[in-house]
Amino acid sequence: MSRAALMAAAAVIVAAAAGSGWFLMHRGQPQLAMTTPAAAADTAPAPLYYRDPDGKPLYSLTPKQTPDGRDYTAVPAGGDISFDLDSTPEPAASAQGPRKIRYYRNPMGLPDTSPVPKKDSMGMDYIPVYEGEDSDDGSVKLSPGKIQRTGVKSEAASARVIRTVIRAPGTIQLDERRISVISMRTESFIQRVANVTTGSAVKKGQPLMETYSPAISSAAAEYIATIGSPATARVEQYGRGSRQRLKNFDVPDTVIAAMEKTQTVPLTIEWTAPRDGIVLERNAIDGMRAQPGDVLFRVADTSVVWAVADVAERDLGQLSIGQPVAVKARGFPGREFAGSIAVIYPQINRDTRTARVRVELANADLVLLPDMYVDAEINVGKPEPVLAVPESAVLDTGTRQTVLVDKGSGRFEPREVKVGQRGDGYVEVRDGLADGEPVVVAANFLIDAESNLKAALKGLATGGQP
Repeated sequence: MSRAALMAAAAVIVAAAAGSGWFLMHRGQPQLAMTTPAAAADTAPAPLYYRDPDGKPLYSLTPKQTPDGRDYTAVPAGGDISFDLDSTPEPAASAQGPRKIRYYRNPMGLPDTSPVPKKDSMGMDYIPVYEGEDSDDGSVKLSPGKIQRTGVKSEAASARVIRTVIRAPGTIQLDERRISVISMRTESFIQRVANVTTGSAVKKGQPLMETYSPAISSAAAEYIATIGSPATARVEQYGRGSRQRLKNFDVPDTVIAAMEKTQTVPLTIEWTAPRDGIVLERNAIDGMRAQPGDVLFRVADTSVVWAVADVAERDLGQLSIGQPVAVKARGFPGREFAGSIAVIYPQINRDTRTARVRVELANADLVLLPDMYVDAEINVGKPEPVLAVPESAVLDTGTRQTVLVDKGSGRFEPREVKVGQRGDGYVEVRDGLADGEPVVVAANFLIDAESNLKAALKGLATGGQP
C-alpha cells in the first residue's frame, strides 16, 4: 500500500473513531496520535492498523501475514500510528510510565540541541531524544528502511590465511659467473674459424678456431727440446719453466699433452669452447691479426639466469635472502619460473626510491633471454591463519583504524582496532575484535558520519544540560 493511500485511510478511521486526536510533527514527517475516551477505558480498543512483526516499515489496514506465515501486529487506538516509512516505529510508553526526554535535536541534523521543545527557522519541531536511545559505547541506531536504502552489509571476522604479495618489475640478466671470454695473450694470427656464429649453442671442448703465434711456437719448441734431453736434472730444472710459459700463454692442457706425447711442435693451436653455452660475441675472422687482449669469443651459460627486480623502498623490510619468488615472463603468459632471492643490493635509487633484488632462476629450456621483461611476485604473508576482516570494513584516518561492529537490531558500534598485514582484499586485525563478530563492510562511511554527528550532538547536549 502506498504511503498516501495509507495516510488517507488512517484519516478516515481517525475521524470515525471516538475521542479526539491531534497531528504532530515527528522527524519532519506527519504523525497521527489518538487518545481513547475515559468512558471506553474498560473496553479493548479496536485496532487502527496492522504493522510488520519485525518492525519493518510495512503496514496494512486489514489483518495480514508475512510471507513466512506470521501475523502482522495489531496497533490499537492510542498506540503507535507512526507513518514515518524511513524509521522504525517508536515503541509505546512502558507500563512504568512515559519515557523521559533528555533533550531535543535539530530535525535537519544540524549540531543544535535544546532542553525544551522548539521549532527551527522553517517551523519544523525539534526531535525528542529519549533516555535509552543514546548508549555510552557511542553506537548509532538506524531504521530498517535506512539500512536497506543505503545498502549496509555486514560480514563476520574470521581466521584466514592472508596472502600478501610484493610485485616488482624486472629484467633477465646473465649470471656473471657463467660467462667466459676467449682472447689471446700474445700476438697471433687466426688461421681458421669454425662454423660458429653469434647465438650458436656450443658444448664444452667444441673447436672454435685455430691460431698461429710465434711466441707460443718458440715456447713449445723449447719445451719439447727440454723434455727430450737425456739429462734428468736438466728436465727438472728447465722443463718445468718451459711448460709454465705455455700455461702463461693460456695454451689448453690438451694441446700441451699432445706435444708431450708426439714430441713435436704444432703449427697451429686449436682453441675450444670453455663451457656449454651460447655464443654471445664472435669477433674472430679468418686470417685476421689478433693483439693481446682482443676478445675473440664470448660464451655464456644460460641454464641459470638472474631476474633483477626493482622493489619499492617501503617493502624492503619484508624481504630476506632465500625467500621464494615466482617470476612471470611477459613473453610467456601463464607460465611461472620458480627462483629465490640471492642478493638484495645495498643501494637505493634516488629517483625511483627502489632497490634492486637479484633472483636466481633455473632456465633449463633456455627460453629466458637477456634483457627480457619479467614480473616478480614475492609472497611475504604468514602461513598460519590470522583474524581478518575485508579491507572495506576498516575506516583509516591515518592515525587510527576503526571498524563498525553490527550489534543487531540496527545498532552499530564504532570500535578502534589494530591492524596488521593486508592481502587478497583482507586485513589482519591484531587487537580490538573477536572471532565471529560481524562488522560493516558496505556503507560504513555513512554510518560513521552519523555516529560522528551523534557524538557531537551528545557533547553539545551534555554541555548544555545542568
